[in-house]
Amino acid sequence: MTERSALATAAAIRSGETTALAECDAAIARIEACDGAINAVVVRDFDRARRAAVEIDQRRAHGFDAPLIGVPMTVKESYDVAGLPTTWGLEEHRDFIPDTDAVAVKRLKAAGAVLLGKTNVPPSLADLQSTNPVYGRTNHPDDDALTPGGSSGGSAAAVASGMVPIEIGSDIGGSIRVPASFCGIWGHKSTYGTLSIEGQILPGTDGAAIAMSVIGPMARDADDLAAVLDVMADIPLPRARAIDPAALRILVLTSHPVAPVASAISDGIDEVARALSDAGATVNRVSALLPDLAQQFAQYMRLLSITLARGAPSDEGVVATLPDWLAMLDDQARNARSWRRLFADYDAVIAPALGTQAYPHSDLTIRERTLTINGETSPFGLQFAFPGLATYPGLPATAMPVGRANDLPVGCQVITDFHQDHTAIAIAKHAHELLR
Repeated sequence: MTERSALATAAAIRSGETTALAECDAAIARIEACDGAINAVVVRDFDRARRAAVEIDQRRAHGFDAPLIGVPMTVKESYDVAGLPTTWGLEEHRDFIPDTDAVAVKRLKAAGAVLLGKTNVPPSLADLQSTNPVYGRTNHPDDDALTPGGSSGGSAAAVASGMVPIEIGSDIGGSIRVPASFCGIWGHKSTYGTLSIEGQILPGTDGAAIAMSVIGPMARDADDLAAVLDVMADIPLPRARAIDPAALRILVLTSHPVAPVASAISDGIDEVARALSDAGATVNRVSALLPDLAQQFAQYMRLLSITLARGAPSDEGVVATLPDWLAMLDDQARNARSWRRLFADYDAVIAPALGTQAYPHSDLTIRERTLTINGETSPFGLQFAFPGLATYPGLPATAMPVGRANDLPVGCQVITDFHQDHTAIAIAKHAHELLR
């Protein structure tokens, strides 16, 4: 595993301790050594990466500097990179080669990052595991019988296994937060609309932004997460205010009215709650300000299904009309206002990113799939209740590692108010440090 974070790597290059080319070659060696059993970095662009690293070293000699100077990284396969395939895991797009980088990729390159390749996804980014007919299956770094999650599963596996220090994913149904939690790394779902998704759309299309869909960074270090977020942001996001442990007001959720939570997850969040409380924070377990979570889940799933299918049938078996769609957007707006009222009283909500740890690979559809949680069988689809907590109202949420149980990582998510992305990361970092 690489010992340096992204910011430490950039600092070492900046000081002359190492070079962009040396860090690039080291990352390539790690991928070649580690990725055979994992299958995370499914599109490799090593020759161009080396040339880019040499160019950065030459520019650095003439005074060039940037936040991520010389940092080697990969990106989720769904991001357009000029000259590389973008398939979204779909056989019909195997030969699609964009000629322009996604906006996020352009910004990362401008910030000095060196792009080594792209990481695996499920078809259409529509699963919480990462298997597709183009590139095959990505395995969990700790156990190849388990999934690293999805849809940013290759991203999480590449970071967790030490191949690269940072990555970027996307999230509409937990696709950053779930694999980050499964693999024991950091991930951030940004506030809706704050990071451009241009160039991270279905291959060959050029349309409107997808409802609820966002992009965001993934890393092994919270400071790296914040730095990459700033590089990618369309506008400067508010800085996190200084953390006063005794002044923090935290609402902790370890259950949901429709979805079960494994004891490993609830126990881990309980540890976070105790650590914050011991440090002086006010920690509550219930609040009358919380929206009706069962109703929110139902509304979220309907909006999600129609968004992903670009017009799914309604519950009555007929295609949703424009008035149906507008009514759903009204419901979403009312829900978002409820969360804003809650955040007048709380700094953050801490909840499961998903109600379970990494689970075995499955060839069943999401509708057919089940999970065994605390000895009980439960429909897999109910678990979308946890990503939906932040996705439906468009809130920022940071996935943070909590520890390990059953020899696997445990994670949770820290949700904050609109545009308080850096506050989510800062509170998550503070809580994580208290656990040490």
